[in-house]
Amino acid sequence: MGLTITNTNTLQLLNILNRTSSEQSLSLERLTTGKRINRGSDDPAGLIALQNLGAELTAVDAALGNGQRANSLLGVADGAFNEVNSLLSQIESLAAQSTNSSGISAAELAANQAQIDQAINSIDRIVNNTTFNGLKLLDGQQSVRYTLDSTANTDVSDVRLYSRRSNSSSDTLTLNVTTAAQVASATIANTASVSAASISIAGKNGTTTITIGDGEALTSVRDKIIAAAGETGVSARVSGNVLVGVTRDYGTAAFLTVSRLSGDSDFQNVSYTKGADAVVTVNGASVTGDGLQISFNSNGVSGEFTLTSTGNAAGSAGVITVSGGGATFQLGTGSNTQVTAGLESLASHKLGDTATGYLNQLKSGGANSLSSSATNALSIARKAISQVATAQGRLGGFQKYVVQSTMNSLNATKKSLEEARSAIGDVDFAVESANLNRQNVLLQSAIGLLGLAGQQTSQILSLLR
Repeated sequence: MGLTITNTNTLQLLNILNRTSSEQSLSLERLTTGKRINRGSDDPAGLIALQNLGAELTAVDAALGNGQRANSLLGVADGAFNEVNSLLSQIESLAAQSTNSSGISAAELAANQAQIDQAINSIDRIVNNTTFNGLKLLDGQQSVRYTLDSTANTDVSDVRLYSRRSNSSSDTLTLNVTTAAQVASATIANTASVSAASISIAGKNGTTTITIGDGEALTSVRDKIIAAAGETGVSARVSGNVLVGVTRDYGTAAFLTVSRLSGDSDFQNVSYTKGADAVVTVNGASVTGDGLQISFNSNGVSGEFTLTSTGNAAGSAGVITVSGGGATFQLGTGSNTQVTAGLESLASHKLGDTATGYLNQLKSGGANSLSSSATNALSIARKAISQVATAQGRLGGFQKYVVQSTMNSLNATKKSLEEARSAIGDVDFAVESANLNRQNVLLQSAIGLLGLAGQQTSQILSLLR
Protein backbone atom coordinates (compact mmCIF):
# COMPACT_ATOMS: atom_id res chain seq x y z
CA MET A 1 0.00 0.00 0.00
CA GLY A 2 1.32 3.47 -0.92
CA LEU A 3 2.13 6.21 1.52
CA THR A 4 -0.91 8.56 1.45
CA ILE A 5 -2.44 11.27 3.62
CA THR A 6 -5.55 9.10 4.16
CA ASN A 7 -4.71 7.26 7.37
CA THR A 8 -6.86 4.12 7.09
CA ASN A 9 -5.17 2.58 10.13
CA THR A 10 -6.43 5.44 12.28
CA LEU A 11 -9.96 5.00 10.94
CA GLN A 12 -9.86 1.27 11.60
CA LEU A 13 -8.56 1.83 15.13
CA LEU A 14 -11.30 4.38 15.80
CA ASN A 15 -13.94 1.89 14.70
CA ILE A 16 -12.46 -0.77 16.96
CA LEU A 17 -12.20 1.74 19.80
CA ASN A 18 -15.88 2.72 19.45
CA ARG A 19 -17.05 -0.89 19.33
CA THR A 20 -14.96 -1.87 22.37
CA SER A 21 -16.22 1.19 24.25
CA SER A 22 -19.85 0.20 23.51
CA GLU A 23 -19.22 -3.36 24.66
CA GLN A 24 -17.58 -2.01 27.82
CA SER A 25 -20.61 0.19 28.53
CA LEU A 26 -22.91 -2.81 28.02
CA SER A 27 -20.86 -4.92 30.43
CA LEU A 28 -20.85 -2.14 33.01
CA GLU A 29 -24.64 -1.83 32.72
CA ARG A 30 -25.11 -5.58 33.14
CA LEU A 31 -22.80 -5.70 36.15
CA THR A 32 -24.54 -2.69 37.69
CA THR A 33 -28.12 -3.99 37.22
CA GLY A 34 -27.32 -7.68 37.63
CA LYS A 35 -29.42 -8.39 34.53
CA ARG A 36 -28.33 -9.78 31.19
CA ILE A 37 -31.37 -8.34 29.42
CA ASN A 38 -32.04 -4.66 30.12
CA ARG A 39 -33.82 -3.74 26.87
CA GLY A 40 -35.48 -5.51 23.99
CA SER A 41 -32.40 -5.22 21.76
CA ASP A 42 -30.29 -7.22 24.22
CA ASP A 43 -32.26 -10.43 23.49
CA PRO A 44 -35.73 -10.05 21.89
CA ALA A 45 -36.74 -13.69 22.36
CA GLY A 46 -35.33 -13.77 25.88
CA LEU A 47 -37.24 -10.58 26.77
CA ILE A 48 -40.54 -12.21 25.69
CA ALA A 49 -39.78 -15.25 27.84
CA LEU A 50 -38.92 -13.02 30.78
CA GLN A 51 -42.16 -11.07 30.51
CA ASN A 52 -44.18 -14.29 30.39
CA LEU A 53 -42.32 -15.76 33.35
CA GLY A 54 -42.82 -12.52 35.28
CA ALA A 55 -46.56 -12.65 34.66
CA GLU A 56 -46.69 -16.26 35.85
CA LEU A 57 -44.70 -15.39 38.97
CA THR A 58 -47.07 -12.52 39.76
CA ALA A 59 -50.02 -14.91 39.52
CA VAL A 60 -48.26 -17.49 41.70
CA ASP A 61 -47.43 -14.87 44.35
CA ALA A 62 -51.07 -13.75 44.40
CA ALA A 63 -52.23 -17.36 44.74
CA LEU A 64 -49.78 -17.94 47.59
CA GLY A 65 -51.14 -14.87 49.35
CA ASN A 66 -54.67 -16.20 48.93
CA GLY A 67 -53.58 -19.60 50.23
CA GLN A 68 -51.90 -18.10 53.28
CA ARG A 69 -55.03 -16.12 54.09
CA ALA A 70 -57.23 -19.21 53.66
CA ASN A 71 -54.88 -21.19 55.90
CA SER A 72 -55.07 -18.47 58.56
CA LEU A 73 -58.88 -18.40 58.39
CA LEU A 74 -59.08 -22.17 58.79
CA GLY A 75 -56.59 -21.98 61.66
CA VAL A 76 -58.87 -19.55 63.51
CA ALA A 77 -61.83 -21.89 62.98
CA ASP A 78 -59.79 -24.89 64.15
CA GLY A 79 -58.89 -23.10 67.37
CA ALA A 80 -62.58 -22.46 68.06
CA PHE A 81 -63.36 -26.12 67.33
CA ASN A 82 -60.81 -27.17 69.96
CA GLU A 83 -62.41 -25.00 72.61
CA VAL A 84 -65.93 -26.19 71.74
CA ASN A 85 -64.69 -29.79 71.94
CA SER A 86 -63.24 -29.11 75.38
CA LEU A 87 -66.53 -27.66 76.63
CA LEU A 88 -68.52 -30.57 75.19
CA SER A 89 -66.24 -33.05 76.96
CA GLN A 90 -66.96 -31.28 80.24
CA ILE A 91 -70.70 -31.41 79.52
CA GLU A 92 -70.42 -35.14 78.78
CA SER A 93 -68.58 -35.71 82.07
CA LEU A 94 -71.19 -33.79 84.05
CA ALA A 95 -74.05 -35.64 82.34
CA ALA A 96 -72.37 -39.00 82.99
CA GLN A 97 -71.98 -38.15 86.68
CA SER A 98 -75.64 -37.18 86.84
CA THR A 99 -76.88 -40.52 85.47
CA ASN A 100 -75.87 -42.05 88.80
CA SER A 101 -79.22 -41.07 90.30
CA SER A 102 -78.82 -43.11 93.46
CA GLY A 103 -75.40 -41.69 94.29
CA ILE A 104 -75.85 -37.97 93.67
CA SER A 105 -77.71 -35.46 95.79
CA ALA A 106 -80.16 -32.87 94.53
CA ALA A 107 -77.66 -30.11 95.35
CA GLU A 108 -74.95 -31.84 93.30
CA LEU A 109 -77.38 -32.34 90.41
CA ALA A 110 -78.25 -28.63 90.51
CA ALA A 111 -74.56 -27.70 90.55
CA ASN A 112 -73.92 -29.94 87.55
CA GLN A 113 -76.87 -28.37 85.75
CA ALA A 114 -75.53 -24.87 86.42
CA GLN A 115 -72.16 -25.82 84.98
CA ILE A 116 -73.79 -27.30 81.88
CA ASP A 117 -75.80 -24.10 81.41
CA GLN A 118 -72.61 -22.03 81.58
CA ALA A 119 -70.76 -24.37 79.21
CA ILE A 120 -73.55 -24.20 76.63
CA ASN A 121 -73.62 -20.40 76.92
CA SER A 122 -69.85 -20.37 76.37
CA ILE A 123 -70.23 -22.51 73.24
CA ASP A 124 -72.77 -20.09 71.80
CA ARG A 125 -70.55 -17.15 72.74
CA ILE A 126 -67.57 -18.73 70.96
CA VAL A 127 -69.73 -19.39 67.91
CA ASN A 128 -70.93 -15.78 67.77
CA ASN A 129 -67.47 -14.28 68.29
CA THR A 130 -65.25 -16.44 66.10
CA THR A 131 -64.44 -14.10 63.22
CA PHE A 132 -61.74 -13.55 60.59
CA ASN A 133 -61.39 -10.18 58.93
CA GLY A 134 -64.96 -9.31 59.90
CA LEU A 135 -66.45 -12.64 58.75
CA LYS A 136 -68.25 -14.83 61.29
CA LEU A 137 -67.08 -18.37 60.74
CA LEU A 138 -69.12 -20.74 62.88
CA ASP A 139 -72.59 -19.23 63.17
CA GLY A 140 -73.82 -20.66 59.86
CA GLN A 141 -73.08 -17.62 57.67
CA GLN A 142 -70.36 -19.64 55.88
CA SER A 143 -72.46 -22.80 55.49
CA VAL A 144 -73.57 -24.17 52.13
CA ARG A 145 -77.26 -23.36 51.69
CA TYR A 146 -79.84 -25.83 50.40
CA THR A 147 -83.57 -26.41 49.96
CA LEU A 148 -85.59 -29.61 50.24
CA ASP A 149 -88.51 -30.63 48.08
CA SER A 150 -91.70 -31.85 49.71
CA THR A 151 -90.54 -35.49 49.79
CA ALA A 152 -87.09 -34.76 51.20
CA ASN A 153 -88.64 -32.46 53.76
CA THR A 154 -90.25 -35.47 55.43
CA ASP A 155 -87.77 -38.20 54.46
CA VAL A 156 -84.43 -36.66 55.50
CA SER A 157 -83.23 -34.52 58.39
CA ASP A 158 -80.07 -32.94 59.78
CA VAL A 159 -78.64 -32.14 56.35
CA ARG A 160 -75.06 -30.83 56.46
CA LEU A 161 -73.20 -29.85 53.29
CA TYR A 162 -69.42 -29.62 53.56
CA SER A 163 -68.56 -28.47 50.05
CA ARG A 164 -70.09 -27.51 46.72
CA ARG A 165 -68.90 -26.67 43.22
CA SER A 166 -67.63 -23.09 43.11
CA ASN A 167 -68.84 -22.53 39.57
CA SER A 168 -72.40 -23.63 40.30
CA SER A 169 -74.92 -22.70 42.96
CA SER A 170 -77.83 -24.81 41.77
CA ASP A 171 -76.73 -28.44 41.91
CA THR A 172 -79.41 -31.00 42.70
CA LEU A 173 -79.03 -34.22 44.67
CA THR A 174 -81.63 -36.86 43.83
CA LEU A 175 -82.00 -39.38 46.65
CA ASN A 176 -83.35 -42.89 46.40
CA VAL A 177 -83.36 -45.53 49.13
CA THR A 178 -82.53 -48.98 47.76
CA THR A 179 -82.19 -50.79 51.10
CA ALA A 180 -83.79 -49.64 54.35
CA ALA A 181 -81.75 -49.64 57.55
CA GLN A 182 -82.62 -52.20 60.22
CA VAL A 183 -82.16 -52.28 63.99
CA ALA A 184 -80.40 -55.14 65.74
CA SER A 185 -82.80 -57.36 67.69
CA ALA A 186 -82.87 -60.28 70.06
CA THR A 187 -85.67 -62.73 70.77
CA ILE A 188 -85.50 -62.68 74.57
CA ALA A 189 -88.29 -65.16 75.33
CA ASN A 190 -91.02 -67.12 73.61
CA THR A 191 -93.40 -68.30 76.29
CA ALA A 192 -96.99 -67.95 77.43
CA SER A 193 -96.09 -67.88 81.13
CA VAL A 194 -93.14 -66.40 82.96
CA SER A 195 -91.48 -67.55 86.14
CA ALA A 196 -89.31 -65.38 88.37
CA ALA A 197 -86.02 -64.49 86.73
CA SER A 198 -83.28 -61.90 86.47
CA ILE A 199 -81.78 -60.87 83.14
CA SER A 200 -79.04 -58.47 82.05
CA ILE A 201 -79.62 -56.11 79.11
CA ALA A 202 -76.53 -54.53 77.53
CA GLY A 203 -76.49 -52.03 74.68
CA LYS A 204 -74.61 -49.06 73.30
CA ASN A 205 -75.16 -46.86 76.35
CA GLY A 206 -74.54 -49.39 79.10
CA THR A 207 -75.94 -52.32 81.03
CA THR A 208 -78.88 -52.79 83.38
CA THR A 209 -80.49 -55.65 85.25
CA ILE A 210 -84.19 -56.42 84.84
CA THR A 211 -85.92 -58.32 87.66
CA ILE A 212 -88.96 -60.37 86.57
CA GLY A 213 -91.62 -61.56 88.98
CA ASP A 214 -93.32 -64.92 88.96
CA GLY A 215 -96.24 -64.85 86.50
CA GLU A 216 -95.41 -61.31 85.33
CA ALA A 217 -96.83 -60.40 81.92
CA LEU A 218 -94.44 -60.04 78.99
CA THR A 219 -95.83 -56.54 78.41
CA SER A 220 -94.71 -55.61 81.91
CA VAL A 221 -91.21 -56.96 81.21
CA ARG A 222 -91.23 -54.99 77.98
CA ASP A 223 -92.12 -51.80 79.85
CA LYS A 224 -89.25 -52.32 82.29
CA ILE A 225 -86.81 -52.68 79.39
CA ILE A 226 -88.19 -49.56 77.73
CA ALA A 227 -87.92 -47.62 81.00
CA ALA A 228 -84.22 -48.47 81.15
CA ALA A 229 -83.61 -47.72 77.47
CA GLY A 230 -81.87 -44.45 78.30
CA GLU A 231 -79.26 -46.41 80.25
CA THR A 232 -78.81 -49.18 77.68
CA GLY A 233 -79.92 -47.93 74.28
CA VAL A 234 -82.18 -50.99 74.04
CA SER A 235 -85.97 -50.93 73.73
CA ALA A 236 -88.44 -53.82 73.43
CA ARG A 237 -91.70 -54.99 71.87
CA VAL A 238 -94.10 -57.86 72.40
CA SER A 239 -95.85 -59.81 69.68
CA GLY A 240 -98.09 -62.55 71.04
CA ASN A 241 -95.96 -64.71 73.31
CA VAL A 242 -92.66 -63.34 71.93
CA LEU A 243 -90.61 -60.69 73.77
CA VAL A 244 -88.09 -58.99 71.46
CA GLY A 245 -85.37 -56.55 72.43
CA VAL A 246 -84.45 -53.98 69.79
CA THR A 247 -81.71 -51.38 69.64
CA ARG A 248 -82.58 -47.73 69.36
CA ASP A 249 -79.78 -47.35 66.83
CA TYR A 250 -79.87 -48.71 63.30
CA GLY A 251 -77.12 -50.39 61.33
CA THR A 252 -74.43 -53.03 61.55
CA ALA A 253 -72.77 -51.20 64.46
CA ALA A 254 -75.91 -51.48 66.61
CA PHE A 255 -75.70 -54.22 69.22
CA LEU A 256 -77.41 -55.67 72.26
CA THR A 257 -76.72 -58.58 74.54
CA VAL A 258 -79.25 -60.34 76.76
CA SER A 259 -78.03 -62.71 79.48
CA ARG A 260 -80.06 -64.79 81.96
CA LEU A 261 -78.61 -64.26 85.41
CA SER A 262 -81.01 -66.53 87.27
CA GLY A 263 -84.47 -68.04 87.23
CA ASP A 264 -86.75 -68.95 84.33
CA SER A 265 -84.86 -70.88 81.63
CA ASP A 266 -87.15 -69.39 78.96
CA PHE A 267 -84.77 -66.43 79.04
CA GLN A 268 -81.75 -68.62 78.37
CA ASN A 269 -81.91 -69.31 74.63
CA VAL A 270 -81.65 -65.86 73.09
CA SER A 271 -81.45 -65.55 69.31
CA TYR A 272 -80.02 -62.44 67.61
CA THR A 273 -80.59 -60.62 64.35
CA LYS A 274 -77.94 -58.16 63.18
CA GLY A 275 -78.78 -54.62 62.20
CA ALA A 276 -78.38 -53.37 58.64
CA ASP A 277 -77.16 -50.08 57.19
CA ALA A 278 -79.28 -48.10 54.77
CA VAL A 279 -78.17 -48.07 51.14
CA VAL A 280 -79.03 -44.91 49.21
CA THR A 281 -78.25 -43.66 45.72
CA VAL A 282 -77.27 -40.00 45.40
CA ASN A 283 -77.56 -38.91 41.77
CA GLY A 284 -77.33 -42.57 40.81
CA ALA A 285 -74.19 -43.36 42.84
CA SER A 286 -74.74 -45.97 45.56
CA VAL A 287 -73.78 -45.06 49.13
CA THR A 288 -73.87 -47.37 52.14
CA GLY A 289 -74.66 -45.44 55.29
CA ASP A 290 -73.89 -45.83 58.95
CA GLY A 291 -77.31 -46.93 60.08
CA LEU A 292 -79.61 -44.09 59.03
CA GLN A 293 -76.81 -41.56 58.54
CA ILE A 294 -75.63 -41.14 54.95
CA SER A 295 -72.35 -39.47 54.01
CA PHE A 296 -71.84 -38.72 50.32
CA ASN A 297 -69.67 -36.97 47.75
CA SER A 298 -71.40 -36.38 44.44
CA ASN A 299 -70.04 -34.26 41.60
CA GLY A 300 -68.23 -31.79 43.85
CA VAL A 301 -70.95 -31.67 46.53
CA SER A 302 -70.18 -33.48 49.79
CA GLY A 303 -72.15 -33.76 52.98
CA GLU A 304 -74.38 -35.95 55.08
CA PHE A 305 -77.99 -36.40 56.08
CA THR A 306 -80.11 -38.73 58.19
CA LEU A 307 -83.08 -40.74 56.98
CA THR A 308 -86.20 -40.21 59.06
CA SER A 309 -88.53 -43.04 60.04
CA THR A 310 -90.67 -42.02 57.05
CA GLY A 311 -87.70 -41.98 54.68
CA ASN A 312 -86.30 -45.32 55.89
CA ALA A 313 -88.12 -47.31 53.23
CA ALA A 314 -87.23 -48.31 49.70
CA GLY A 315 -88.13 -45.64 47.17
CA SER A 316 -87.54 -41.97 46.47
CA ALA A 317 -86.31 -39.85 49.36
CA GLY A 318 -86.68 -36.57 47.48
CA VAL A 319 -84.32 -33.94 46.11
CA ILE A 320 -81.86 -31.62 47.84
CA THR A 321 -81.07 -28.47 45.85
CA VAL A 322 -77.86 -26.58 46.60
CA SER A 323 -78.58 -22.86 46.55
CA GLY A 324 -75.16 -21.28 47.12
CA GLY A 325 -73.31 -20.18 50.23
CA GLY A 326 -70.12 -21.52 51.73
CA ALA A 327 -66.64 -20.01 52.01
CA THR A 328 -64.99 -19.75 48.58
CA PHE A 329 -61.19 -19.73 48.32
CA GLN A 330 -59.05 -18.91 45.26
CA LEU A 331 -56.17 -21.36 45.64
CA GLY A 332 -54.53 -21.41 42.22
CA THR A 333 -53.55 -19.13 39.36
CA GLY A 334 -56.48 -19.92 37.08
CA SER A 335 -60.15 -19.05 37.22
CA ASN A 336 -60.98 -22.76 37.61
CA THR A 337 -59.00 -23.17 40.85
CA GLN A 338 -61.65 -21.94 43.26
CA VAL A 339 -62.93 -24.28 45.98
CA THR A 340 -65.94 -23.77 48.24
CA ALA A 341 -66.17 -25.31 51.69
CA GLY A 342 -69.10 -25.20 54.06
CA LEU A 343 -68.55 -24.22 57.68
CA GLU A 344 -71.61 -25.52 59.51
CA SER A 345 -72.99 -23.75 62.56
CA LEU A 346 -71.81 -25.02 65.94
CA ALA A 347 -74.57 -23.22 67.81
CA SER A 348 -76.13 -25.27 70.59
CA HIS A 349 -79.46 -25.51 68.77
CA LYS A 350 -77.65 -27.15 65.82
CA LEU A 351 -75.59 -29.73 67.71
CA GLY A 352 -77.43 -33.03 68.09
CA ASP A 353 -80.13 -34.45 65.87
CA THR A 354 -83.86 -34.79 65.52
CA ALA A 355 -84.00 -38.29 66.97
CA THR A 356 -81.77 -37.73 70.01
CA GLY A 357 -82.36 -34.05 70.73
CA TYR A 358 -80.25 -30.89 70.57
CA LEU A 359 -77.65 -29.50 72.92
CA ASN A 360 -79.63 -26.40 73.88
CA GLN A 361 -82.28 -28.73 75.33
CA LEU A 362 -79.81 -29.66 78.09
CA LYS A 363 -80.14 -26.23 79.68
CA SER A 364 -82.24 -25.71 82.80
CA GLY A 365 -85.91 -26.19 81.98
CA GLY A 366 -85.12 -27.90 78.70
CA ALA A 367 -86.64 -31.15 77.51
CA ASN A 368 -83.36 -32.99 78.16
CA SER A 369 -82.03 -31.20 81.21
CA LEU A 370 -80.41 -33.31 83.92
CA SER A 371 -83.58 -33.32 86.00
CA SER A 372 -85.64 -34.42 83.00
CA SER A 373 -83.37 -37.14 81.63
CA ALA A 374 -79.67 -37.32 82.44
CA THR A 375 -79.28 -40.36 80.19
CA ASN A 376 -80.71 -38.47 77.20
CA ALA A 377 -78.48 -35.53 78.08
CA LEU A 378 -75.48 -37.84 77.95
CA SER A 379 -76.52 -39.23 74.56
CA ILE A 380 -76.94 -35.71 73.15
CA ALA A 381 -73.56 -34.60 74.50
CA ARG A 382 -71.90 -37.61 72.88
CA LYS A 383 -73.70 -36.95 69.61
CA ALA A 384 -72.57 -33.32 69.69
CA ILE A 385 -68.96 -34.38 70.35
CA SER A 386 -69.12 -36.74 67.38
CA GLN A 387 -70.54 -34.01 65.12
CA VAL A 388 -67.94 -31.42 66.13
CA ALA A 389 -65.13 -33.97 65.74
CA THR A 390 -66.41 -34.90 62.28
CA ALA A 391 -66.68 -31.25 61.22
CA GLN A 392 -63.23 -30.44 62.59
CA GLY A 393 -61.76 -33.50 60.89
CA ARG A 394 -63.25 -32.52 57.56
CA LEU A 395 -62.05 -28.94 57.98
CA GLY A 396 -58.59 -30.19 58.94
CA GLY A 397 -58.52 -32.47 55.91
CA PHE A 398 -59.50 -29.56 53.67
CA GLN A 399 -56.79 -27.40 55.25
CA LYS A 400 -54.09 -30.07 54.94
CA TYR A 401 -54.89 -31.75 51.65
CA VAL A 402 -56.35 -28.84 49.69
CA VAL A 403 -55.03 -25.55 51.04
CA GLN A 404 -51.61 -26.53 52.37
CA SER A 405 -50.85 -29.02 49.59
CA THR A 406 -51.75 -26.34 47.03
CA MET A 407 -49.42 -23.90 48.77
CA ASN A 408 -46.62 -26.49 48.72
CA SER A 409 -47.18 -26.98 45.00
CA LEU A 410 -47.23 -23.23 44.37
CA ASN A 411 -43.98 -22.77 46.31
CA ALA A 412 -42.34 -25.46 44.17
CA THR A 413 -43.70 -23.79 41.02
CA LYS A 414 -42.40 -20.41 42.19
CA LYS A 415 -38.92 -21.86 42.76
CA SER A 416 -38.85 -23.36 39.26
CA LEU A 417 -40.09 -20.13 37.65
CA GLU A 418 -37.52 -18.06 39.56
CA GLU A 419 -34.76 -20.42 38.43
CA ALA A 420 -35.94 -20.20 34.81
CA ARG A 421 -36.15 -16.40 34.97
CA SER A 422 -32.71 -16.19 36.54
CA ALA A 423 -31.18 -18.45 33.87
CA ILE A 424 -32.60 -16.26 31.10
CA GLY A 425 -32.38 -12.78 32.53
CA ASP A 426 -29.65 -12.64 35.16
CA VAL A 427 -26.05 -11.84 34.32
CA ASP A 428 -23.23 -14.28 35.02
CA PHE A 429 -20.92 -12.03 37.04
CA ALA A 430 -17.85 -14.22 36.46
CA VAL A 431 -18.27 -14.21 32.69
CA GLU A 432 -19.20 -10.54 32.49
CA SER A 433 -16.30 -9.51 34.74
CA ALA A 434 -13.92 -11.42 32.46
CA ASN A 435 -15.45 -9.65 29.45
CA LEU A 436 -14.98 -6.28 31.12
CA ASN A 437 -11.32 -7.00 31.84
CA ARG A 438 -10.81 -8.06 28.22
CA GLN A 439 -12.52 -4.88 26.99
CA ASN A 440 -10.35 -2.73 29.26
CA VAL A 441 -7.20 -4.32 27.82
CA LEU A 442 -8.45 -3.90 24.24
CA LEU A 443 -9.47 -0.31 24.90
CA GLN A 444 -6.06 0.62 26.35
CA SER A 445 -4.31 -1.16 23.49
CA ALA A 446 -6.42 0.64 20.86
CA ILE A 447 -5.72 4.02 22.46
CA GLY A 448 -1.95 3.28 22.44
CA LEU A 449 -2.01 2.12 18.82
CA LEU A 450 -4.01 5.19 17.81
CA GLY A 451 -0.97 7.32 18.77
CA LEU A 452 1.32 5.19 16.63
CA ALA A 453 -1.07 5.45 13.68
CA GLY A 454 -0.95 9.24 13.99
CA GLN A 455 2.80 9.17 13.33
CA GLN A 456 2.13 8.15 9.70
CA THR A 457 1.05 11.72 8.89
CA SER A 458 4.18 13.09 10.49
CA GLN A 459 6.28 10.82 8.27
CA ILE A 460 4.61 12.27 5.15
CA LEU A 461 5.37 15.83 6.28
CA SER A 462 9.01 14.94 6.85
CA LEU A 463 9.35 14.05 3.17
CA LEU A 464 8.22 17.57 2.19
CA ARG A 465 10.90 19.38 4.22
